[in-house]
This record gives sequence, structure tokens and C-alpha cells, in this order.
Amino acid sequence: MSTTHTDTPATSTASTPLLLSESAAREIKNIIKQQELDADKIRLRVGVKGGGCSGFSYLLDLTEAQKETDEVFEAHGVKVICDPKSLLYLSGVTIDFKDEIMGRGFVFNNPNATSTCGCGSSFSA
Repeated sequence: MSTTHTDTPATSTASTPLLLSESAAREIKNIIKQQELDADKIRLRVGVKGGGCSGFSYLLDLTEAQKETDEVFEAHGVKVICDPKSLLYLSGVTIDFKDEIMGRGFVFNNPNATSTCGCGSSFSA
């Protein structure tokens, strides 16, 4: 298993089409623990769906349901799954977690988005 430095973000590779920051992975692990879920069976489903102010909305879900067509990879000890259609829009995206005075939540840094909305939860490509 490779290691990444905590002071620099990981870079995208073919084996990890989208990235999960260490702080996002830590928050996912905390949620799994708080909800008393089986960490060996739980996957973080990442995707996009039509809708939102800019055309697409991001989707994050903890699930045990994994489809044969899902792309599967691991980031900082979290198993991540994504359907192939969503991956077209999410390749190169970094998912981070911010806990600041102005708000707390997951943040998608999407270099493929041609525009985003003010709420930060939707985009167009």
C-alpha cells in the first residue's frame, strides 16, 4: 500500500480516477463508526444524477450494494465505488471534507465542471 503525505493532495492516477482526501476519508470512517456499520462491507458510492441548479448533482452514499459494473478503488482505507456513467463526469475530481466556521461538509473539487452553482452541490460539464 502506498502512502501519501498529509500536507499535499494525492494526484489522480488511472487506478484512482477520483480522489478522496485524508480528511474526507477520516469523516467517512467516523460516520461508519457512529452508525455502527460493518466497515468491511460498507462502500462509499460516489456518483452524479441529473438535476440541481446547474444540470447535475453530486451523490454520496454509504452502501453494501455493489453492482458488477461499478468501478472499485480504495482511498485512505475507504472502499469507493462509482458507476461507469458517473465516472465520465467525476474523473479527476477530489472529494474533500471541510469543517470551518462558515460550514461543515463534503466538497467536490471538479476540474471538469464548466460552471457550478452558488450552493456548490451541482455543476454542468
